[in-house]
Amino acid sequence: MTCQMVYHNGNCLNTKRPYARSCKLCIESCPHQAISEYRELDTKLCTECGVCMAVCPSGGFVDHSMDKLHNYLLGSEKIVLNCPKAVPRGFEISCLGMLDRDSWMTLMLMAKEKTATIFTGVCSECEDRQACASSVETFKKVHADWPEHPAIHIKVRPDYGFAVEPELTEAVGPKTVAQKGSKLGWRQKSREKIEEWLPSMAADESYQIPKTRQWFIEAFEASSEEKIPFHALAVVADSCTNCGVCAAICPQGALQKREERKSDSGTEDQTKEEQITSMRLIFEPQKCVQCHRCVETCRSQALTFSFKPLSHRLITGKILVHEGCPKYCNRCGKRIFDKGELCLVCATSDPDARGLFSI
Repeated sequence: MTCQMVYHNGNCLNTKRPYARSCKLCIESCPHQAISEYRELDTKLCTECGVCMAVCPSGGFVDHSMDKLHNYLLGSEKIVLNCPKAVPRGFEISCLGMLDRDSWMTLMLMAKEKTATIFTGVCSECEDRQACASSVETFKKVHADWPEHPAIHIKVRPDYGFAVEPELTEAVGPKTVAQKGSKLGWRQKSREKIEEWLPSMAADESYQIPKTRQWFIEAFEASSEEKIPFHALAVVADSCTNCGVCAAICPQGALQKREERKSDSGTEDQTKEEQITSMRLIFEPQKCVQCHRCVETCRSQALTFSFKPLSHRLITGKILVHEGCPKYCNRCGKRIFDKGELCLVCATSDPDARGLFSI
């Protein structure tokens, strides 16, 4: 038995950058306890509700039909989605639970140009009601942050086995490779056919920006002048010690540090470190998946996240969030990461010195 949910090991935050407290959102959120400690799916327990994909910040778990869904959203004149428990009137998604924040915002942006309707069954009677409730909660948060968003119509149309004529024959789903008369070679056709039978064979795919974030940026490009709320890093506080650990710990490369050093160090004391004259912290919103590892790691508590109205240019660009100069010990010249004037060694060797340090 195969499963539509595929685990991309290369996309997992734990694989991209080791961290003291590993991410276990997929394991903790699975209502059926179908995911092992090693991210292995138990196909007998998995119902393909998609909640593991919705909570995963970096695209570690992905539904095998995501590319087909993307093609459908772009190519159809009207967006009509339905869950397996609803009448088959559109593109069938595994469950409402697979929609994360970026997915909801993508649908809202696309709803400006064409109607977007989602048909569901009676979620309270479904075994995946926890996944659905999680997605609905995400939708409510998006609505609270962006109340003027284009409307998405959600209708309860349970399928009790009666014959229902589809309203939109074009919306049944995207055409297959064979239907398109594709010019792909036989090797690629064979690979796609095998992957259709065995979705896990596509588990080696990796990408820096999650697919739903890519969809969101693509849909937002049509409204490039508009600003919508985006969960982004706030301007770094004055308490920043310019240590650069936040950039080093970021698994997505969303934070980058750029340093400028002294060009002429020949006259300097050789026992002193090569001093950095300036350090800039650059933030790329489109790469950030809000894992908050930078905030948790920051010793001086200088980093915070907040919702900001950002345009497409800012989300896809680079933002200077901080510029400063690291501090060095007045006695030995070694770099220090607190508000004192001496490093830990110098301060403890001379307790009467002025340079107190904080822990």
